[in-house]
Amino acid sequence: MTPVAEQAARRRTFAIISHPDAGKTTLTEKLLLLGGAIHLAGQVKARGERRRTRSDWMQIEQQRGISVSTSVMTFEYGGNIFNLLDTPGHEDFSEDTYRTLTAVDSAIMVIDAARGIESQTRKLFEVCRLRDVPIVTFVNKIDREGLDPFALLDEIQETLALDTVPMSWPVGMGVTLQGVYDLVGRRLLPYAKQGEHPEAIAAEPDGLDGKVPAEHAEKLAEDAELIEAACPAFDLESYREGHLTPVFFGSALKEFGVEELLWNLGRVAPPPRPQPAQPREIKPEEEKVSGFVFKVQANMDKNHRDRIAYLRLVSGRFKRGMKLKQARTGKTMAVHNPIMFFAQDRELAEEAWPGDILGIPNHGQLRVGDTLVEAGETRFTGIPNFAPEILRRVRLDDPMRAKHLKRALEDLAEEGVTQVFRPVIDSSYVVGVVGQLQLDVLAQRIETEYNVRAAFEAAPFETARWVDADDPQMLKKFIDRNRSAVAEDRDGAPVYMARNFWDMGRIQEDWPDIRFSATRERW
Repeated sequence: MTPVAEQAARRRTFAIISHPDAGKTTLTEKLLLLGGAIHLAGQVKARGERRRTRSDWMQIEQQRGISVSTSVMTFEYGGNIFNLLDTPGHEDFSEDTYRTLTAVDSAIMVIDAARGIESQTRKLFEVCRLRDVPIVTFVNKIDREGLDPFALLDEIQETLALDTVPMSWPVGMGVTLQGVYDLVGRRLLPYAKQGEHPEAIAAEPDGLDGKVPAEHAEKLAEDAELIEAACPAFDLESYREGHLTPVFFGSALKEFGVEELLWNLGRVAPPPRPQPAQPREIKPEEEKVSGFVFKVQANMDKNHRDRIAYLRLVSGRFKRGMKLKQARTGKTMAVHNPIMFFAQDRELAEEAWPGDILGIPNHGQLRVGDTLVEAGETRFTGIPNFAPEILRRVRLDDPMRAKHLKRALEDLAEEGVTQVFRPVIDSSYVVGVVGQLQLDVLAQRIETEYNVRAAFEAAPFETARWVDADDPQMLKKFIDRNRSAVAEDRDGAPVYMARNFWDMGRIQEDWPDIRFSATRERW
């Protein structure tokens, strides 16, 4: 096995996805605690400094107790290197989550034991399915009253069309919680107060009399028998193909059941997978370095107005100072100060391997979707822009700050969370977002990071589509005839902004030779 293949085999690059408030950020921090990346876990709902969780580093995240930006954290556990991507939980930031899922090889789906499958969980799962991302399920908050575990399994199977294989099983729930039974290791993990770690009890499911109250021992024996009869055995290939999900139960807040989850993730989650590209798929064990930018974050250090491009390394051994070619422009750039992440903290990276996430400081050269290669003409595919669902005109409080506003909008648009359009008939800006919360975040970041006060006014448009045609003259004719409703995105690509969905339907009928696209492949 070559050094590249050997190092790639140690990597586990994964995301955590969930509905808001299912406990995703808390689970993230407990995984980091186990990996030795932190020594004290912050809690989103705690007071003062402890509220400032390590992965939620933006001011608005700390104020609202939500994740609105993907964070990357690297740690080591059990001989494996884990690259953990904590994604936004709020549905208004689903674009950031989608692009993050292009950069991972597996995901942990966190489900609240009392709520089961919720709307955002379903949406994120569908994105995973589109990309064949295998999923491990963690049923959280079993220290509170919740749904029947079998009902949760049925819901996962029926709602997500996934086979479920319990790897652990709760013994009691809420105030009666006795522990979790490890169905793989055939042992009981007793539940205890946070910070206490009682020894596991090795026993078959029907051999726990005297170890837990009789009614719980009896119920576990019955449940284990039913699981064996009704659930398939764990099949590694079926899981990695996305047909089956192993299910674990625990409480992230109480640090219970989390270590078993992490240990099993290292055991079953796939190492770096081949990535779709033109003209051919790229495999991780290939010697030439390649990677793609799936996120750009502006102003992580607001004192230096920096931009960090998040690069998923796909193949080869990267060394600091390497020269890589940017596929979009054909230009070569030397990467002198690559960084590894821990939320907003950084460490200079001397080398990196397939599956790792590198931060590349730059001044606007790199965009979401860019491919960097050591040699060849590779271009990674599948990282789109999405048509916005809310369009707003930008109103500047102080016209003397127009240049600062332009820079703020362009910087933040580079992150891919918001889109900026310039109507062809005037000099105003129109921003496009997926949800209202994005506007709140955008306004706050423009003010706090650029010292510009701006507001968003209703625009006479409801939706937008990129327009294209096989015949350039036909496209020019369309733009000339519809100038009042045409804008350009930040790359100069034409966009038709419709007053409503009826208007969009009418214009598509009137111009059958024009393509109206809800997504645009990022170059």
